[in-house]
Amino acid sequence: MKFQIGDKVLVLLSNEEGEIIDIINNKMVMVDVRGVKFPAYIDQLDFPYFKQFTEKRKQDKNKPKAYVDDIKKEKVPEKRVADGVWLSFLPIISTDEFGDDIVDELKIHLINRTEKGYHFIYQLQYFGKTEFDLKNEVSAFGDFYLHNVPFANMSDNPTFAFEFSLLQPEKTKAGFYESNLKLKAKQLFAKIEGLKQKGEATFTYKLFDQYPDKPAADTIGFESLVAKGIKVYNAKEARQHLPPARTVVDLHIEKLTDNWQHLSNAEMLDMQIKEFDKWYDLALAHHQPHLIVIHGVGSGRLRDEIHDELRLKKEVKSFVNKYHPSYGYGATEIYFQY
Repeated sequence: MKFQIGDKVLVLLSNEEGEIIDIINNKMVMVDVRGVKFPAYIDQLDFPYFKQFTEKRKQDKNKPKAYVDDIKKEKVPEKRVADGVWLSFLPIISTDEFGDDIVDELKIHLINRTEKGYHFIYQLQYFGKTEFDLKNEVSAFGDFYLHNVPFANMSDNPTFAFEFSLLQPEKTKAGFYESNLKLKAKQLFAKIEGLKQKGEATFTYKLFDQYPDKPAADTIGFESLVAKGIKVYNAKEARQHLPPARTVVDLHIEKLTDNWQHLSNAEMLDMQIKEFDKWYDLALAHHQPHLIVIHGVGSGRLRDEIHDELRLKKEVKSFVNKYHPSYGYGATEIYFQY
């Protein structure tokens, strides 16, 4: 490679000068131009010496007389645009024995383009199980390198889960904010093909625009509820008044209603999801350690809907859909953390 870390370079597309700060692979480097860091292909860079020499010769030859009134005013730095918090993916590409470019890994950065700094908890999950986790912080208008992910693992539809909180807490802002990105293999391959066609180095997904405000607290007039005949219990005793929970819930539609033949697929799915939510909430209220949900095999639509919900729930430690002697592959076991 003709470049090394610390070399001054010229970005051919923008005619700007920068510095090499990292070597990504034999085709790409990381460049810093006036504090802005970005990856670039080496064929888009050159050494700046020829440009500097030719510009100096041209200026010396045609140098006009300078007057005090002609001195340009100092440029005011451009205001940085706050447009949210992003997750950035940089494909690490190598060449195989046939001369084809292949993606080996994805280098992942958290990019904060807001005026606030954040603590964050990050988890990479496959099928509800955490493969990698990290706690750290990212400054305002800063970025943070998370880790590299093998490209082969992306076919497992990973979930990138984040919990954010402010570095400087504010009374009007939420105590924390959760954001999740679930990537499907088909979408990912389309993104990478688009990069190759455009000649770009990275693709990004927005996690959120602005850190949210604290939700307004609901006030309840307990006296008025009692006057209307509604039972009000002491919070410490509330659990004993709840309906009993179940450790196994069967969501087959014939178990939920006798008149299911006239229902559409969408109506059946909606009924099954509501039944799941009811028993899930009761399991949490009773502090159950686990819950088994029987969804059947079928087309897998109900299973996928339930799994998508579970990936977004903070109280779920893990869940698994594996062979069970009683249910085959038609059940998912959920484990909670309190």
